[in-house]
Amino acid sequence: MKKLLRYLKNYLKETIIGPFFKLLEASFELIIPLVVAQIIDIGIKDGDIGYIATRALIMIGLGLVGLASSLTAQYFAAKAATGFATELRHSLFEHIQTLSFSEIDEIGTARLINRMTSDVNAVQSCVNMVIRLFLRSPFIVFGAMIMAFTIDVKCALIFCVAIPVLAVIVFGIMLASIPLYRKVQSGLDNILKITRENLTGTRVIRAFNREDDEIESFNRGNTSLRGVQLFAGKISALMNPVTFVVINVATVILLYTGAVKVDTGILTQGQVVALINYMSQILVELVKLANLIISVTKAAACLNRVESVLAVK
Repeated sequence: MKKLLRYLKNYLKETIIGPFFKLLEASFELIIPLVVAQIIDIGIKDGDIGYIATRALIMIGLGLVGLASSLTAQYFAAKAATGFATELRHSLFEHIQTLSFSEIDEIGTARLINRMTSDVNAVQSCVNMVIRLFLRSPFIVFGAMIMAFTIDVKCALIFCVAIPVLAVIVFGIMLASIPLYRKVQSGLDNILKITRENLTGTRVIRAFNREDDEIESFNRGNTSLRGVQLFAGKISALMNPVTFVVINVATVILLYTGAVKVDTGILTQGQVVALINYMSQILVELVKLANLIISVTKAAACLNRVESVLAVK
């Protein structure tokens, strides 16, 4: 798989600039809850409309700069990903042209088509996601926890418990899904093979009256693929409700602890709101990170399949 990463060497600048702007966007995202806290604690508390307007303009400015950073990062990530996929697809196609008919038959035309299309597209999507999220998601998770410690240590301990629990749930579901997605890819190979055989052998199938057998074969493969996809989808669908239960329980504990501290004057209402915002940011980024790892795992399998074709002499 490492051999194929050489196709990224022409896009080294993009792979550096993309993550840099994503980290810049993440930094602004971590500052916004503090600005909201200031609006609540100073502007709304004192009824100072000018202060509220000033802080609102700062928030809008942070949002606009963050948006510009995000668009810049997306542009460079897309440029690197599409360039990588273009060179990889070109190299793969060029190599296939050098293979003999017996080697092509041995590998299978359906597999070669899948390598050129589905596998390369999965790798392209993964490269795009890695450039955008590989540094951003961990940065937000740990950054939000550190910002919570700057507000209140006792409340931040709730983050220290919630983050590992969320990580176990998210990555547990992810690990259970990975083998199923591999089966889905194999089932897709089989469906493509059956479909291609039907298209290329239409006259023979009609001549020997084999239509019903071919329909039955396709339905079997399609039913098997649908079953695996549904099962994988059901497991993946558990992620949102389970993580939201954990995050809501943590939020309730945070609100209770924060309310007691607000009542005793240790914390302000704005600081409690900031802590809740940081908790929400952590949840979103952990789910993104899990999806990224699933994408990387699928892409690694796709890259290995592409490399196996390129290894044929």
